[in-house]
Amino acid sequence: MEQVIDLTEAHYHQGYQLRLQFSDGTERLVDFEPFLRRSKHPQIQSYLNPDQFKQFQIIDGNLDWNDFELCFPLIDLYEGKV
Repeated sequence: MEQVIDLTEAHYHQGYQLRLQFSDGTERLVDFEPFLRRSKHPQIQSYLNPDQFKQFQIIDGNLDWNDFELCFPLIDLYEGKV
């Protein structure tokens, strides 16, 4: 049976980096800056505002900004690839 992995903790580190912890004990430092800077979508680019970027939360084991306005597949976060 495959293990279901959830995001259990997310802490702001610096810049556009978050330290993420998963239910299996795995920790990742994920840098979102390259993704945010590559985006052409104004709604996503708005998260280059540090205050807005820091307004994340964990909902049902997923990382979420503003009611899923910005979110990422859990497997990508787990692998540290955004």
